[in-house]
Amino acid sequence: MSSKNTVLVVDDDQGHRTMLKTLLTGWGYAVAEADDGSTAVEMARENPFDLVLMDIRMIKVSGLEALSEIKALNPAIPIIIMTAYSSVETAVEALKNGAYDYLTKPLDFDVLRLSMERAMDHTHLKEENRLLKASLGEKFDRRNIIGNSAQMVHLFETIAQVAPSEATVLITGESGTGKELIAGAIHFNSERKHGPFVKVNCAALTETLLESELFGHEKGAFTGAHRRKEGQFSLADRGSLFLDEVSEMPLSMQVKLLRVIQEREFTRVGGEDVIRVDVRIMAATNKDLAGEISAGRFREDLFYRLNVVALRMPPLRERKDDIPLLAQHFLKSFAEKNRKAIKGFTPQAMARLMSYDWPGNVRELMNAVERMVVLSRADYVDEPDLPPVILEHTGTPAPGEKPLDLPADLPLEEVEKTSILKTLESAGGNKSEAARRLGITRRTLHKKLKKYGVMP
Repeated sequence: MSSKNTVLVVDDDQGHRTMLKTLLTGWGYAVAEADDGSTAVEMARENPFDLVLMDIRMIKVSGLEALSEIKALNPAIPIIIMTAYSSVETAVEALKNGAYDYLTKPLDFDVLRLSMERAMDHTHLKEENRLLKASLGEKFDRRNIIGNSAQMVHLFETIAQVAPSEATVLITGESGTGKELIAGAIHFNSERKHGPFVKVNCAALTETLLESELFGHEKGAFTGAHRRKEGQFSLADRGSLFLDEVSEMPLSMQVKLLRVIQEREFTRVGGEDVIRVDVRIMAATNKDLAGEISAGRFREDLFYRLNVVALRMPPLRERKDDIPLLAQHFLKSFAEKNRKAIKGFTPQAMARLMSYDWPGNVRELMNAVERMVVLSRADYVDEPDLPPVILEHTGTPAPGEKPLDLPADLPLEEVEKTSILKTLESAGGNKSEAARRLGITRRTLHKKLKKYGVMP
């Protein structure tokens, strides 16, 4: 049996099994059937299924028992539980035992399809991550950067290429995306990893203090300079210096920074001795430097010196496949910190997190998860535990978005195609935004557009 897109349907109701097989086959899956949990376990032992769709109540071996046994055989396989007897306790028990999702009968086919696509996308991303680790080698250090999305895989591959070089790197991205983590990954995967990694926030200091912070000062250089101070360039010698929010640096300081980059030498404030350093420089900004140059706020020659290698940290809304990984990572950390035995998120809560746009990016997600952990009283974070801003801004149409006007007798596949193309059009061609509005992953949208011949 081919393991590609193969689903094992487990249900002792033959009519329901047949209906599901017909439905899933129409969606492009290969379908295998089992009428009991014990049969499902034996079939899972022999075949590497992509997903298991299993009823919870069966005569011989229940879905919960089979769930535990199949997970013991193959922890990576996603299992979606179905039941006509919905209860919070049963759902929690299924999720505790490793179920990917929990659906009630009669099944909502749209919800079923979305759950299956997300489960398979998650599995594929885990495999891509495994292959990425193999291609990068075990020595590649992510430095706590979490992400398996296509965007992050590409970024990791670029970092692995850039890190061993001595090139100056400019990291761009919105506030809260984790640009400092990228700089850290470059440093700790370079030949300078045993040297210092020094960080300076250019926006946090006045011009006078920034000059002293970067280059140091001599005793008596200004009021309050009671002793000599070494600057961050000196402290970063034989290591790396990370200049965060470099766009906030005053123009006069930009001139001095340009000279240091070119000559690798400087003088302390109030001093005359020339100090030479061996420092790799990385810089980051959340602003459009081309626009800053046009406005006269940033030197063009400094931009070219910093922009030898440009890396962009994508916003969280463009890599929503990483939200479950990030959310679970933060939940585990904050649960331990607050001494709480919270294990995860309900499917409904996770769906809300996936639908939200996260304008504050990873930093906002981290703060939101901390709040959820503090307020949650159950084993799993549920919708009522989510911050109000997430509940208010998920599950609603985008401004200006109108319902589709479709003829009643249009085939289902044409309805789907029309919906996707219209949504993509209303999103201005932005695939990430269209996927968000449709409630699917960007990967799934890409597959469907390829199917429709809209893109290669």
